Amino acid sequence: MSGRVVLVTGGTRGIGLATAVALAGDGFHVVAVARRRSEAFAAASAGVSGGSLHFIPCDLGELDRLQQLVQTIRREHGPLYGLVANAAIGTPGLLATMPDAEIGRLVHLNTLSPMLLTKYAMRGMMAAGAGRIVTIASIIAFTGYNALSVYAATKASMIGFTRSLAREAGRLGVTVNAVAPGFVETEMTESMDEAQRERVAARSALRRLVAPEDVASAVAYLVSDKARNITGTVMTVDAGSTA
Repeated sequence: MSGRVVLVTGGTRGIGLATAVALAGDGFHVVAVARRRSEAFAAASAGVSGGSLHFIPCDLGELDRLQQLVQTIRREHGPLYGLVANAAIGTPGLLATMPDAEIGRLVHLNTLSPMLLTKYAMRGMMAAGAGRIVTIASIIAFTGYNALSVYAATKASMIGFTRSLAREAGRLGVTVNAVAPGFVETEMTESMDEAQRERVAARSALRRLVAPEDVASAVAYLVSDKARNITGTVMTVDAGSTA
């Protein structure tokens, strides 16, 4: 896996950072993209062994910059072997009262941006006859959750996108899969009070929340050679919430 370049969006915190670290540990040359570098990313970069971990700043909401981003990575780090489309926002809100602009922002960042980035990233993979694309969905895409209807819609769209793209890309050696986490112990759940977190954990078979590293392990498997014959799937990592 030495020399294989993998792009991880939202790679400076939470699931994205855990994924970037896991892939670097597996020997990949990981390029993390986010608007800004975090202290956690800087600390993680210093401790990586096996592969390497790099950072490129980019606002993924600026759609006209996505093709240039892929070109920059290719020029500075080499051709892309993998893409982990993780970056997303989870703004809650009841649909009836949610501002139109906020609905548009969620769809823009969670659906349109990863689709366009994938478009540009996969071209080189298809030309090379090999590659890995992993999208990060959510169990909310198929279970629903109060005040997250728009977020759920964006994540459901990524599942449909993943399954269909697997058909398009498979004939040229590129696998496309999704990972659907349950509630994860990240900044997106820190807004819950302890009672809410306990209620969510109690609904799972394992009676706990998922850690970012659990999701990262699933992604790392799908990017690895061990998953060469897995494509068009959705891997659920939710401590049994949907069991």
